[in-house]
Amino acid sequence: MDIVQPGIGLILWTTVSFLILVFLLTKFAWKPILNSVKEREASIENALKSAQHAREELKSIQNENEQILKEARAERDRILKEAREIRDKMVNDSKETAGKEAEKLINAAKEQIENEKNAAIAELKHQVAELSVDMAEKILRRELADASSQKDFVNDLLQEVKLN
Repeated sequence: MDIVQPGIGLILWTTVSFLILVFLLTKFAWKPILNSVKEREASIENALKSAQHAREELKSIQNENEQILKEARAERDRILKEAREIRDKMVNDSKETAGKEAEKLINAAKEQIENEKNAAIAELKHQVAELSVDMAEKILRRELADASSQKDFVNDLLQEVKLN
């Protein structure tokens, strides 16, 4: 049974060795270890604060981005609306101009047709007059071939002139 129960000397020397070890560790190791742990703890705390600050900054940037996107969409819609209005105005102006030009062309064509019609009528009247004069001349030559018929014709003409 001696093996299971330690002796008083062993307990004493183990306790003394333990106390010396604790004293040496306290004097030389605990302070640097605790300082390292405190520094590590401070760096972790700073890292957590930085991470929290970065999250808040990221949220702020996301909100700014959303606001910028809203403004950009509104600007795009405004520009598209203006472009549609300009396009519609240009189309209406073009239609109006085309209508006026068509009306001018139609009026010019009508005027040209009227002028050509008048010229054709004048030409036709001239030709009819020439034909009438030619026919009258031929008829008069045949009718007035002798002198007595010429005198009768002149007397008839004079009486018509006096009546008018």
